[in-house]
Amino acid sequence: MFNPNRINFPTNYSFILERINAIDPIKYAKTRNYINGDITYLAPFISRGMISVKQVLDAILNKGYPLKVTEKLIQELAWREYYQRIWQSKNNMIWDDLKQIQPNFNQRDMPAALQKAETGIEIIDNEIKSLYNLGYLHNHLRMYIASIACNIGKAHWLQPSKWMYYHLLDGDIASNNCSWQWVAGSFSNKKYYCNQENLNKYTFSKQKATFLDMSYEDLVNIPIPLPLQETVNLQLSTNLPLTKIPIIDITIPTLLYNSYNLDPQWRNNELVNRVLLLEPSHFKNYPVSDKVIQFIIELSNNIKGIQVFTGEVENIKELYAQIESTDKETIISKEHPAFNHYPGRKDPREWMFPEVADYYPSFFSYWKKCECILNRF
Repeated sequence: MFNPNRINFPTNYSFILERINAIDPIKYAKTRNYINGDITYLAPFISRGMISVKQVLDAILNKGYPLKVTEKLIQELAWREYYQRIWQSKNNMIWDDLKQIQPNFNQRDMPAALQKAETGIEIIDNEIKSLYNLGYLHNHLRMYIASIACNIGKAHWLQPSKWMYYHLLDGDIASNNCSWQWVAGSFSNKKYYCNQENLNKYTFSKQKATFLDMSYEDLVNIPIPLPLQETVNLQLSTNLPLTKIPIIDITIPTLLYNSYNLDPQWRNNELVNRVLLLEPSHFKNYPVSDKVIQFIIELSNNIKGIQVFTGEVENIKELYAQIESTDKETIISKEHPAFNHYPGRKDPREWMFPEVADYYPSFFSYWKKCECILNRF
């Protein structure tokens, strides 16, 4: 049986680099769908901008494997980049049904049994408890849970997706929202269903006689099972640390870090102020758990000279008020759809496929463009 206690997410940058170097794309391709698969466990560090997908891609290519062997892992990295491009293109529309209204949903609240980890499906309930404890879920479990919420429980994807994002160390709005919509049928041509047989296969469980224990043909037509009929309207909030106004040398620029940019190598040789900005307005819109906030702050400790500040970007601008104007080099950040409101200069992020920057309605059409670039290597 899989032991979730083996999962860990060290916050020391050198350990994370070791994890990148330990990637085995052959084992990944063969085992990634299983709960105990040889997966990278890099998602929290990619989502938080500590490392980039390009950094991981380069490490994979440098191992010298043929592209055919590494394609599955690179493709999974490309999914993450694809979703980021959707967010760039759609902006706040990422919160709406992207292709079509979610088919056959009955209500917009969340099945209470999922929140309580009381669905009666043992592996699902155990993994939800593990999510609360570890801040992580295997990708297959995320799909199973989304399918149970949206397609069996007939809930709209939005509220349960916010619940999952709240607890994930690797919470990423683009990947989270788009993946939930893919499962629910609002960003795909059909809904994704799992039954007990499939769940047992990939999680090594042996349970039977659950509301998922039937053929797919029967599953798509069942009424909402009794365990999923109770719903809850979630009220999620973020507890941010109390901090002092950062000490800023106004004769040099300030680099703004945030929950999606914790890159310790970013402009690391420059004389600048470095501030991790935790904006209450941001976390009101994108609430996360105490565990997630703690993880973000611990990751920021890899940035030399970082000051953690709970406040708004306007508070940083005010520190430069005695300068006649806030020019483009006074406040510097990295481009990100969640932080378009930052003033000043925005450095580009490091992309695997910077040439493939347009909106593509399907991953397949996006991936065809990426493949052409990969074949040049």
